[in-house]
Amino acid sequence: MANEHLATVAVATMVIMCSVQSAQANLLKEKISHLQFYFHDRISGKNVTAVNVASAPTTNTSATSFGLVYVMDDPLTEGPEPTSKLVGKAQGLYASASQEKVHLLMAVTYVFQGGKFNGSTLAVVGNNAGFTEVREMAIVGGSGKFRLARGYVLGQTHSFDSKSGNGIVRYNVTVHHY
Repeated sequence: MANEHLATVAVATMVIMCSVQSAQANLLKEKISHLQFYFHDRISGKNVTAVNVASAPTTNTSATSFGLVYVMDDPLTEGPEPTSKLVGKAQGLYASASQEKVHLLMAVTYVFQGGKFNGSTLAVVGNNAGFTEVREMAIVGGSGKFRLARGYVLGQTHSFDSKSGNGIVRYNVTVHHY
């Protein structure tokens, strides 16, 4: 009798667990969001948004500034104008990581402010080959509305001032999330 009761309880438990997992799967429908915004990186002049925090002894003699590291808190806006509506910030770092070409290792979190993604973040890591027309970097995670995010970011230079080093990059984002 006890064995029959235990078997009944075990079967009932398994049925309940399967029902809960099925309900969770139905609640977690994957979404795909497409975003576009502009990244404003200012390393000189007024309102600097990225600062040099490290360099190697050979950075100044390197054609690619190999070893140079910046920390950023760059605005993300709806349009390319600096006065365009702020949608968030790009917070993180980038480093010159190639001795042969201008390639930046990017490790950045897009922190969204306002709108339907307010308070949500996307974590982006990858190689940003600055002088390539379109650069692709990986979305490796996120939080808030972007929990369990994955996807990619395509960056394209909108403008770059070689004297100041300041630039504006258009980012097109494709993100899978729940």
